[in-house]
Amino acid sequence: MRKLKYTFKTDILFKMLFVKHRDLLKKLIAALLGIKVESIRKFVVRNEEMPPEILGDKFCRLDINMVVNGQLIDLEIQVSNEEDYPERVMLYWAREFSTALPAGESYSMLPRTIIISIIDFKLFDCEDFHSFFQPLEVTRHTLLSDKMGFHFFELKKLPKDITKKDALLLWLSLFRAETEEDLEKIKAMEVPEMEQAINAYRTITASSEFRELERLREKARHDEAQALRHARNKEKFEIAKNALQMNLSIEDIVKLTGLTIKEVEHLRTST
Repeated sequence: MRKLKYTFKTDILFKMLFVKHRDLLKKLIAALLGIKVESIRKFVVRNEEMPPEILGDKFCRLDINMVVNGQLIDLEIQVSNEEDYPERVMLYWAREFSTALPAGESYSMLPRTIIISIIDFKLFDCEDFHSFFQPLEVTRHTLLSDKMGFHFFELKKLPKDITKKDALLLWLSLFRAETEEDLEKIKAMEVPEMEQAINAYRTITASSEFRELERLREKARHDEAQALRHARNKEKFEIAKNALQMNLSIEDIVKLTGLTIKEVEHLRTST
């Protein structure tokens, strides 16, 4: 199988593709929200910019933030399970919701704010690939407000067999695709928007703009990893230095820190 170098989950590709192709983004959002494309009357992307200087920011989010029929919709892609993702999306929601009220307006004017997450790991202990959360009373299940909502789409739980009639599963299968064969299988279904999305994918991944932004993103990840390794090594040597002062054996210090015998010996003779 021919592994894809970049997938629809690649954050830069994801944002470039759907910001440049608003018609595809609108169809994707309609499928994720379970509404008809024709029902979307107002559709605005609020953060289409992707300046190169932000790519090195540790907290850079390449989400797509939209206004859809008066609702605030934030679309996120999350590949790795960092175990705090539910808390993070609640923070994202709180930031969006708390800054959405114009000065002097009533609280009732706050817009419905929805965070949509497409995630490449299993998050909930269930078989369903789609989960939707809203604030409910725990006994009566009475809805407190429809202005808070969280959609989670877990790619690892998608069924293997996808039919051309299910728009939601077709879109999610694009994000699940890892090989050229996966994309060709989807394209062979001859669904116009899938063919359009795959053609857009190929155009963008071949562009110099994408390649340069991806190079900067990869450099930022590499620099961050290097800095983290340096910080960890520094911490190990500090622990070893303190352990030597406490007259611990070299063997025990090696076990404690993960340093080599040679590194501990060198540290002992140089301090």
